[in-house]
Amino acid sequence: MLPEHALGTLAAAGRRLADETSLENALSALADAAAAAAGAEVAVVRVVDDSGRSLQARAIAARSEAVAAELVGSRFSLLELPFEETAEVEMMPAQVRAAADRVSADSLLLLPAWADGRPLGSLELMRAGSPFGSEEVAVARLAAVQLGLVLRALHGGNGAEAARLSVETSLALAGDALAAGYDPARIGDQVVRVAVTATGAVAARLWLVEDGAPRPFVDSEALDGVRPSAMVVRAAHDVLREQAAVTIGRDDADSERTLVVSLRMGQPPLAVLQLFFPAQSPPGDALLRKLSAFGVRAAHALQAGRRAGEAREELGRMRALLAVLGQAIARLSLSHTLETAADQVSELMHAERVAVYLRDEGRLQPAYERGLAGPHVAVAERMLELALGPLRTQGILEVSDAAADLRLAGVRDAVLEAGIEATLAVPLLVHEELIGLLAVYVPAGHASTENERTLFSALAAQLAVAVQNARLHEDVKRLAADRERALDLEGARSRELTALHEIASSFAESLRLDATLDAVAKAAVELLGVDAAVIRMHDLRGGLLVPMAAHVAEPRLEEALKPILEQPQDAQTLPGRRLFRMGRALVLDPDSASRLGASYELLVPFLEHGSTAVVVPIATPAELLATMTIVSLDPARRIGESAVELALSVAAQAALAIDNARLYQQQKDFADTMQRSLLPQELPDVPGLELGAVYESSARVDVGGDVYDFLSLPDGRLAAVLGDVTGHGIAATADMALARFVFRSLAREHPEPSEFLAHANEVAHGELSGGNFITMICLTVDPAAGEVAAASAGHPAARLLAPDGSVTALAPRGLALGVETEQTYEAVHAPLPAGGAVCLYTDGILEARRGGEQYGEQRLDAALGAGADFSAQALAEHVLGDCRAWAGADLADDCAVVIVRRA
Repeated sequence: MLPEHALGTLAAAGRRLADETSLENALSALADAAAAAAGAEVAVVRVVDDSGRSLQARAIAARSEAVAAELVGSRFSLLELPFEETAEVEMMPAQVRAAADRVSADSLLLLPAWADGRPLGSLELMRAGSPFGSEEVAVARLAAVQLGLVLRALHGGNGAEAARLSVETSLALAGDALAAGYDPARIGDQVVRVAVTATGAVAARLWLVEDGAPRPFVDSEALDGVRPSAMVVRAAHDVLREQAAVTIGRDDADSERTLVVSLRMGQPPLAVLQLFFPAQSPPGDALLRKLSAFGVRAAHALQAGRRAGEAREELGRMRALLAVLGQAIARLSLSHTLETAADQVSELMHAERVAVYLRDEGRLQPAYERGLAGPHVAVAERMLELALGPLRTQGILEVSDAAADLRLAGVRDAVLEAGIEATLAVPLLVHEELIGLLAVYVPAGHASTENERTLFSALAAQLAVAVQNARLHEDVKRLAADRERALDLEGARSRELTALHEIASSFAESLRLDATLDAVAKAAVELLGVDAAVIRMHDLRGGLLVPMAAHVAEPRLEEALKPILEQPQDAQTLPGRRLFRMGRALVLDPDSASRLGASYELLVPFLEHGSTAVVVPIATPAELLATMTIVSLDPARRIGESAVELALSVAAQAALAIDNARLYQQQKDFADTMQRSLLPQELPDVPGLELGAVYESSARVDVGGDVYDFLSLPDGRLAAVLGDVTGHGIAATADMALARFVFRSLAREHPEPSEFLAHANEVAHGELSGGNFITMICLTVDPAAGEVAAASAGHPAARLLAPDGSVTALAPRGLALGVETEQTYEAVHAPLPAGGAVCLYTDGILEARRGGEQYGEQRLDAALGAGADFSAQALAEHVLGDCRAWAGADLADDCAVVIVRRA
C-alpha cells in the first residue's frame, strides 16, 4: 500500500501545479514533492534544453544548498537517457553518476518523461543507504507522470494551458500509472486512494465481483467502521446489471443525501468503485466520462494484481532457492554447492532421489547422489543423449513412466534395477560447453508445473556456473600452491646466497675476526630461521670453547637465552669431536645436553618440551676453528635434516672467512706491536706542561709510518716532534726508526725547530729508502715564558687552542725531509697562555672520509674547541674519537694526535 503521506504530498503538489503558470515554480514544487514523497535526499528535474540535444537540470530539491547550487545547470546528452526507468548505476548517464558521487549517494532512480515517442525530461532521485522500495518507486512514477503533464502544459508556452488542466486529465494519467502497476498485492487500496485524491471525493468504497455479485474489498478511512446502507449496496448491484458503466444515486439514509457514483470496472466486471460526493458538489459530465476511462485502466491493474498474487508464492520460492544457491556459489566449494543444489531440488520437486553427474573424459560420473543405488549412471547417460538430441524441449527432459517409455528401452534393465519410476533431467551447460547433468527421480505419474520446470532450469544454469567456478578455483588454488612452493624454494635459496654473501662481505670489508664472527652468527639465524646462534672458539690455553659472537632473532628472547649463550664449554668433554672431524653436526637431546653440562645443560628443559638445538663444527681440514650452536625454541619450527645440512654448508663457508680473519688478526697484532715499539712508552714529566698522545693504526696489516717523540731540553723547554713516513711495511718501519734516531741525536745539539729540520733533512736525504720522504713538524714549548716555536717540513699546520676554546693555525712553511738538500725552514713563534694548548696530528685525521667528504680542519677545530677544558690526554682521545665516529668505519690510515697544554 502506498503511504498516505506520500499520496497526500503528490496530491497537494498536483493541486499546486494546476494553479501554477510559471514553469520554474512548477518544476521546483514537483522536485520538492517527489523528494519528500519518495524519501530521497536529492531530487533533480531535468528538461530538454533549447538545442533539443541535451537534458538540463532546471529544479533541485536537496538538503544542502551547496549541493543544489552545484547541480543546477548540469546536463547530459539525450543519447544517454534510458528508454525506461532504471535503478542500475551502470545504465545511468555519466553526469548522473558523477552527481551521485559528489553527494555520496549509493541508491539511484532515474525516470524519463516521454510524450508521443519523444523525451520531455527526466526525474532523478538519490539517497545514501538502502535502495528505493517498490512503494517509493510507485510514488516516483506518479511524480514522473506529473512531470510529463507539467512539461506538456507549460514548457514553451505562456501558462494559458495550465489553467485548462483539470481533474479529468489527472484521472487519465493516474489510471495509466495504476495500469503500469505499483504494488500488485494491494492494488485495490491504491485504486481507492488515487480515485479519492484525483476527484476530490469525500470517500470511496471498492467491491470485488465474485460469482456476479459485489463483495466489500477495501474502504477508505472516511468509511472505516461504517456499514454501507441498503441504497449503497443496491447501487453496487445495479451498476453490474445496467448497460451504463457509471450510475449516480443519492444515499437516502444519509441526512445530507450524499451523491453516490458507482463505477463498473472491466468487462466482464472485476470490481465496482463507488465515490461519494457532497450533494452541493456533483461531478460533471466530463468527470464521469474520465471516470469510465479510469475504470478500464484500474481494472487492468486489478487483473494484473490477481495474476501477480498467483505467481507471488512461486516467485518467492524461486528467489529464495536461487539466493541460497547463489550463497553456495559464493563459497566456491564444489561439495557444498552440490549438496545445496540437491537440497533445493528435493524441496522443489518433493523428491528424495537427486543426482548431479559431471563429465570426466567424455563420460558421466556421479559427483553427488542421494537415495540412489544400482546402475543409475547408465540411465543418466541415456537421458543426457535424449536431452541433447533433436527431440529435446528447451534442454529439459521429462519422463513420467521410465519403465514404459520407449526412449529408455535400451537401458530398461538399468531402470528396473535402480528402481527409477520417473525422472526430470537437464544438462549442465556453461557457454555451450557440456559439463554434466542434473537429474531428479520422482514417483511414476508425476507431472511438473511450468513454474517447477522454469525454476529447475534456472537452478541447473546456476549450478553449471557454480561447478565451473569451483573447478577453476581449485585449479587456481593448486597453481597458487605450486607457485608458493616454488617461491619458498627460491626464497630459501636466496636467503642462503644472501647469508653466504654476508659472510664473505664481512671478511672483505673489515678483515676483523670479531666482525666476521658476528656476521656468521647473524647470517645463520636469518638463513636457518632459528631463534639464536652462538659461536665458540678456543681460549688461549685451548681448554675451553668460549663465546665469541651471538645473535638472537627476537630481542624479547635475549634475557631468556643469555645464560645459555654466555657460558663456555669444556673442549675436552665435547662428545661431538669425532663427529666434527667427520664434518657432521651434533643434534642435542635432553640426555646428551645433560651430559655436556655448562650451557648445554641449561637447554634440557627446552629440549624436553620440543625445542631443538644443534652443534655445528666450523673447521678447516687441519683443525677445528670453532663450534656454532643453533637453537629453535618453537616445537613447530624444529631444526630438521635439511636445515642441518644447510648449517653445515654455512659453516664450511664461514670456516675460510674465520681462518683468514684469524690469520689477519694475528698479523695485525704483530704489526701494531712492532709499530708501537717505535713510539715512546711513557710521556716525560715537564714542569708547567701537561702532555697527551694517542695513536691508532689503520685497518691494514702493514706497519704504518706515523712517529712522534718528546725530549726535555737543558734550558727547561720541551721539544716535540711528529712525523709521517711515506709508504708502509718494512721500509716504513726502518724510516720511522731513522726519524726517531735523528730527533734523539740532533734535538739537543740543534734545539731550535728550524735548525733541527735543516740538519735532519741532510741526514734523511741520504738515508731514506728510495723515493721515500718524511713530513714532520717540530716545536719547542717554553712553560716559563709561555711561548711556542715551530717549524714544519711539509706537515699539516699545528693548532693553537686558547683557554676560551678558540682555535688558530700555526703553519710554518718548508719542504718535506729527504726531497732536496740544503733546505731552510721557516720558524714561527706564538704565545701560549696558561690553560692554552697546542695540537699536533697526522694527515690521517684530516683525510678520514665519510663517503666522498673528508673530516677536515673545520671539524678538527670544532672538536678541539669542544674539549677546551679537558686534560691533555683526554683531549687527544676526544679528537681521535670524534674523527672515528664521524667516519663511521675503520680508519683508512694511521692516526696520531699529540697535545701539549700549558698548566
